[in-house]
Amino acid sequence: MLQLNERKEVEITEEQKRIERKKGALPNSNLVMLPNFQEAKRRTIESLDTRHIIMQNDSFLYSRAYWVTESIIAWNIEVVENGFCSLLASKVASLTISDNQIQGEDVKIKLQEDRAGLPAKVVEKFPHIRGYKAFKLPPDSDVKSLLKSQLAVAVYDSDEKCRNCTGLQLPGVLDELFSYNGPLGALYSDEAVSLALWAPTAQAVNAHIYKYPSGDDPIEVVQLEEENGVWRTKGPKTWEGCYYVYEVCVYHPSTLRVEKCYANDPYARGLSSDGRRTFLVNIDCDELKPDGWDNLADEKPVLHSFSDISIYEMHIRDFSANDLSVEPEFRGGYLAFTLLDSAGVLHLKKLSSAGITHVHLLPTFQFAGVDDQKENWRYVDNSILESFPPDSDQQQALITSIKDLDGYNWGYNPVLWGVPKGSYASNPNGPYRTTEFRKMVQALNRIGLRVVLDVVYNHLQGSGPLDEHSVLDKIVPGYYLRRNVDGFIEHSTCMNNTASEHFMVERLIVDDLVHWAVNYKVDGFRFDLMGHIMKSTMMKAKDALLSLSKQKDGVDGSSIYIYGEGWDFGEVAKNGRGINASQFNLSKTGIGSFNDRIRDAVLGGSPFGHPLQQGFATGLLLQPNAHDHGSQENMESMLATSKDHIQIGMAANLRDFMLTNSDGKEVKGSEILTHDGSPVAYASSLVETINYVSAHDNETLFDIVSIKTPMNITVADRCRINHLATSIIALSQGIPFFHAGDEILRSKSLDRDSYNSGDWFNRLDFTYNSNNWGVGLPPQEKNEKNWPLIKPRLADPSFRPQKDDILAALDNFLNLIRIRYSSPLFRLTTEDAIQQRVRFHNTGPSWVRGVIAMSIEDGHESLPQLDPIYSSIVVVVNASPEGVSVVCPSLQSRSFELHPIQEKSSDVVVRSSRYESSSGCFVVPQRTTAVFVEPRKTRVAPSK
Repeated sequence: MLQLNERKEVEITEEQKRIERKKGALPNSNLVMLPNFQEAKRRTIESLDTRHIIMQNDSFLYSRAYWVTESIIAWNIEVVENGFCSLLASKVASLTISDNQIQGEDVKIKLQEDRAGLPAKVVEKFPHIRGYKAFKLPPDSDVKSLLKSQLAVAVYDSDEKCRNCTGLQLPGVLDELFSYNGPLGALYSDEAVSLALWAPTAQAVNAHIYKYPSGDDPIEVVQLEEENGVWRTKGPKTWEGCYYVYEVCVYHPSTLRVEKCYANDPYARGLSSDGRRTFLVNIDCDELKPDGWDNLADEKPVLHSFSDISIYEMHIRDFSANDLSVEPEFRGGYLAFTLLDSAGVLHLKKLSSAGITHVHLLPTFQFAGVDDQKENWRYVDNSILESFPPDSDQQQALITSIKDLDGYNWGYNPVLWGVPKGSYASNPNGPYRTTEFRKMVQALNRIGLRVVLDVVYNHLQGSGPLDEHSVLDKIVPGYYLRRNVDGFIEHSTCMNNTASEHFMVERLIVDDLVHWAVNYKVDGFRFDLMGHIMKSTMMKAKDALLSLSKQKDGVDGSSIYIYGEGWDFGEVAKNGRGINASQFNLSKTGIGSFNDRIRDAVLGGSPFGHPLQQGFATGLLLQPNAHDHGSQENMESMLATSKDHIQIGMAANLRDFMLTNSDGKEVKGSEILTHDGSPVAYASSLVETINYVSAHDNETLFDIVSIKTPMNITVADRCRINHLATSIIALSQGIPFFHAGDEILRSKSLDRDSYNSGDWFNRLDFTYNSNNWGVGLPPQEKNEKNWPLIKPRLADPSFRPQKDDILAALDNFLNLIRIRYSSPLFRLTTEDAIQQRVRFHNTGPSWVRGVIAMSIEDGHESLPQLDPIYSSIVVVVNASPEGVSVVCPSLQSRSFELHPIQEKSSDVVVRSSRYESSSGCFVVPQRTTAVFVEPRKTRVAPSK
């Protein structure tokens, strides 16, 4: 167990390295400081008089006991014979220890150990303390009053000397006594504006009302009144359009003091430009609604089934920051999506016309890292950056020098979940955030694209009473953020983990999702590090969204899709804090999670392994690079294993899907194992699998291909590999997911984590003139160790695609999407349908290396017919640098022909693919995915 009575550092585990990409919150070394202890230590030392007292008062920095119900405190402590345990409280936070005696308490209550131990409901809620002892309070204890004080429990020996003491963690008792489902935030009526704040540990709460977003003294300071943990006040209608800040007087365990904390409203719906004041905005008023807003639900693109979804992930600033067809004042913001003839919007129209259904927007809530006031931003002139060589370290040095002062950040640094980010609005003050965000959603819907928001409920940027980005931890200290057994905030997500297992945290998350769905009419949510959220929270969120209706809420909740990162690591791993929303726990929920198995098998290794590790599409065995992959036998085994992982991914990663593995055995998807022995397949329905090979995290697809393939192949070969990897995702069962720009060979100059790399390394060019390759060595912080690999590639002009390559890549991508939507067979809707119709050929130990052959049948009399045009489809993926012939005996004597979209393709290579009926042989050229269809002799109406 980590002891924090001196400066300590914590080694980052391999699982934590999985998410080191996020926000750059972890430093270059493998060590990270736990900041809360140092701040608490400093503040404690300032408040105490002697070194002797300082050492003994370190005990109060810890909160190793848990007040779990109104009558029970849990503590992992032994009480000596004739000893006893007591609860102590001080309203003014004056507890000190001297000569084994605690002083300064207002109240001291003797506790009785309950030999029966902790109740089952407590262990279920707090599984990590299941072995703790239970200490009972007397039934007449004034618990609600005590919870507003500094609290400690102490163990005394028979001489009444204190032998151990510690602070308490309060979420259990707060949930039991103060769980609340009533209105919170600012509430508007025709006559008044009311405020309601949940803060059961606060001693006093005032609201400072301001006329303007900054400067000036408050026009009014109002004292709120408490009822059962909720503080309320009612003000005049004239408050609407003003700003306010809460002043909360509360004991804070991180400083051991009663603090006056100044914070925004957790249920804020608007903010000032500097983010320091909450804007009193009634977002339901007609003035904030674009024309036709209330009827947008009727205009949304049709979505018959979640199996029809395909997702295009994009960052709002990336979309238009470099688009010269967008007016300067709109670039990088919400309104860029409303310009119907900009290069970016025209590109989105192409994607929508081909079949893409959803745009996933990286965080759009109020986050830290970008000043909302654009006049404060710093810039580096592009002409200076363009003057340096493609492998220079000068570009990154200049970008890094302003990285926290420019207008760029991915946004995974949450401050307030319910307010649109101000830097994307034309004016961060007033109601512009709301109106412009709505215009963006409306514009995307009207070009055929639904909108997914990237939500980050697993952590918060700020904590403590002093941090300008801290909100929740100022209002109910120690409640919203998950703490370890010593009482310090968990940081496995990189910073300030939240605790959705606590009632009011879960409630805030669910309320926030409903807010975005109803008030901004978004169509889906992607959960960052979803595994750190409890499964029960995700299910409540799903049920709350599903209950929304057009008639009641103006929203069809049944069409809202949710998915996220189901990684299982940190303190929540293996259900350490309750059943979490990780991949294996989400089966049968209908909630999607990212399939990293297919990504790693297609590309090779993992984002955290050696960058030269090859995979199925990048040349493993078939065209080796300089990396040592072991013996020929080992490479053959690795390639065969990759093929198995890809095949089960193409069958929606279903646990019970049966296929012949590389050893020739009939196995279920769950019986195919990863390198660490865990099952590859985890899904029970196809909508639970998000298939992808590239996302905002890690290098772009083109960059991964460029680093893993041999130095001496041509850029045309790399473009084919880029397309091949994408084709596997586009033609798989399950939900396909694409990172913006992969369809136009997007490069970030080999940057593995561009979260704060500015517009320069993140540029998207929808004129198709450049893919942004070779714009300098990527930032030192995350890439320096790979610079020796990166530098020669960036310096080599043969690596850079030309405009013809980019246009060809786009054409091929659009064709893939058109093929996916040309037949319902690519979008089967049930597990049974996939089991019955999808088959893999070229399996077992004698397989043709580097080839996957998948058929989808619709012609059997025993099956209902789904496709009125084709009775069968065959997809052949050839990752080999040579053309191949693959015989599929069960597909002999059929009438397959190349898909008409590929027959007309501008790609002359794919057009040379053919099928030989007499032998059942499919001939496919190098690095090509060919789709063959068997037209029906007689057209039939599809089954309902």
